[in-house]
Parts: sequence; C-alpha cells; structure tokens
Amino acid sequence: MKLLLDFLPVIIFFIVYKSTDDIILATAVLIPATLLQMLYTWIKTRKVEMIQLVTLGLVIVLGGATVIFQDKTFIQWKPTVVTWLFAVAFLGSQYIGDKTIIQRLMQSAIQLPQYAWRQLNYAWVVFYIVLGALNLFVAFTMDEETWVNFKLFGMMGLTFLFILLQGFYISKHIETESTNSD
Repeated sequence: MKLLLDFLPVIIFFIVYKSTDDIILATAVLIPATLLQMLYTWIKTRKVEMIQLVTLGLVIVLGGATVIFQDKTFIQWKPTVVTWLFAVAFLGSQYIGDKTIIQRLMQSAIQLPQYAWRQLNYAWVVFYIVLGALNLFVAFTMDEETWVNFKLFGMMGLTFLFILLQGFYISKHIETESTNSD
C-alpha cells in the first residue's frame, strides 16, 4: 500500500498527461498531488520520511521551474536527481552510523548477517545510479510520451523487479531463530 501511495502523484501526472498531451499541465497537477500525498501521510502516521520531504522539495522546485519556464527539462531531471540522492544517502550510510539504511528499514522484519546487509545496501546504490542514468537516457533520446510512460511503468516496473530479486538474495542469507540459537 505504501509503495502505491508513493507512486500516486506519478500516476496522477500520467493520467493528466495522457488526457491532455500537455506535460506542463501534468506537472502543474503533480505539485499539489504531491503536497496532498504528504498531508495524507502526515495525518495518517504523524510523520513524514526525509526521502518524502526531499522528493516534495524537488517536485516543488523542478516542477515549479517546469511550469514557470514552460520547459519540460526540469521535470525530466527530477527522477534522476531523486534516485541519485537516494544512491548518495545509501552509500553514505555504509560509512556513517552502525547500520546501513536498508538495515534500518528492514531489520525489524528480517535478520541478516552484517555482510549481507552491506551487500544489499550496495545493490540499492547501484540500482539507484543505473535507474537515474536510464531516466536521462529515455528523457533525452526518446520522445516525450515514451519518457512519460517510462516514468510510470518503466521506473515502477524496474523497482518491483529489483525488489523481487532482492527477495531472492535475502532468502539465501536470512537468519532464522534456530540458526541464531545454534
């Protein structure tokens, strides 16, 4: 459910674009949709994650620049900036603090050896770098409609695929109660 909520503004952007063929209008709708998503999250949980705040800030700044300057380039850069910031944050967590970001996010649900947490975290770094680069490739070598489709289906699909592959990796390294007590 959370992943769907995270992608909801992108889905709204997609629907507006497909209905109007106007990327500027779709971006203008994306900004309040993202604000409403944050408001809903705050009301529901009484907290908003730092990543969500960064995304909101980039939607406002780059989306606002897209609308003000009538230039789609700004909004096309947004997914790359977000994913590369994620990559930097995940990479930084390897060296700052005693746990990586992925471990902090998942350790309450599963137990992995420390080396597996680190490898998993590095895998997310690489994934985010590649995803950001792929966004730029699609945005600036293909037509606008292809990029809009990629932004929703490609990026979401690749993220789901990566999570699935991550599950296979985790299943090989998961520590159970019996292995911990032996």
